[in-house]
Amino acid sequence: MKILLIGSGGREHALAWKIKQSPLCTRLFIAPGNPGMTSLGELLPIKANDVMGLVKAAADVAADLVVVGPEDPLAMGLADALQEKKIKVFGPSKAGAALEADKAFSKKMMRDASIPTAEGRAFSNFKAALAFVETRIEPLVVKAAGLAKGKGVIVCNDPVEAIDAVRNIMEKKVFGDAGNSVVIEERLEGPEVSLLAFVDGTNAYLLEGAQDHKRIGDNDTGPNTGGMGAYSPAPLLTDHVLEKVEREVIVPLMDSLKRSEIDFRGILYTGLMLTAGGPKVLEFNARFGDPECQPLMMRLKSDLVEVMLATVEQKLDQITLKWDPRTAVCVVLASEGYGWKSDDQVTKGVEITGLDAASKQPDVMIFHGGTAMKSGKLVTSGGRVLGVTALGDSVPDARAKAAAAIEKIHFAGMQWRKDIGAKAKGK
Repeated sequence: MKILLIGSGGREHALAWKIKQSPLCTRLFIAPGNPGMTSLGELLPIKANDVMGLVKAAADVAADLVVVGPEDPLAMGLADALQEKKIKVFGPSKAGAALEADKAFSKKMMRDASIPTAEGRAFSNFKAALAFVETRIEPLVVKAAGLAKGKGVIVCNDPVEAIDAVRNIMEKKVFGDAGNSVVIEERLEGPEVSLLAFVDGTNAYLLEGAQDHKRIGDNDTGPNTGGMGAYSPAPLLTDHVLEKVEREVIVPLMDSLKRSEIDFRGILYTGLMLTAGGPKVLEFNARFGDPECQPLMMRLKSDLVEVMLATVEQKLDQITLKWDPRTAVCVVLASEGYGWKSDDQVTKGVEITGLDAASKQPDVMIFHGGTAMKSGKLVTSGGRVLGVTALGDSVPDARAKAAAAIEKIHFAGMQWRKDIGAKAKGK
């Protein structure tokens, strides 16, 4: 099979690495890819948001399957455009991707399906949003309703902070057009976990759990980011919790999507908070999480292409996933300023050294996120630069292996969290 993978981040590097292992994959194309993927496939200089360019490329290379990594092209209707050309695509339709791209729509879907989630309201009018916040006394969460690369959520300790958050999102446009509307919710308390599922429109197959670390600093301090690290499995996702989430979240959502005639074939990401009152949904995404994808791909023993094909062809009921029982930990190495500045403002073009030595560490993979080649040297090109991912017999073992690899990597301003997985219970 000829496969075209869309994207250029750490998630896509992990997917490319896993796709390349499949005996079904005879040729892999990646658009646009990054320097870490050059040994895995042929890189095509087409941006991930160039829908028509990607459709043409898929036809030109006679792709048997297109795998869409990031959220932007899904929200722009890439899957729909490919299906019109009779090209198989792993990724939901534009309507399905609205679960992530439009948080107001997602909230309505949850309410209509009686899915447990935080109480909240959506606003497209700045003054109305401010007026609502001014009537509250409890801590709130303010979310940009559109796509903000996983960073459009501001957790507030009191209404004063929430007023500032509304101003920053809707008036100052710190997240761009993603902040044309906001969703304002009650602030839930509890640990966060990530649960992904392959969805073929009729069936859902839950993956092993993962736990992401969103804030920039150790001990969950500082602003939210796209994710500073993750580990899998997540001991907090017990069989009891999984059964409850499947019954109260996944099945009702699947039924609601079907009633709405929304074609969803791909990955459904459910961000959960395990509250005292049970699991509640924080968000839905329409693609693999980043960095959750990296440890999940390290642990997945099944043929990823076979599973993706079964998803596209609505044959998930014929699939059984196999997992490495060990723990995988991914630690993100980020550029100076990441988390505090926009991606456009972080320091870029800094030379990266030590990757060869780091890659030789046992049970370690280095997934590229924001890297580029400049004058023959590997340099930083984004906020999240590398995902150092290690397998171990326990969380401490995997963390130690990742730390040993990180010691060999250097670039000016490099920052990372030292506590990824440190709070894992049961391991």
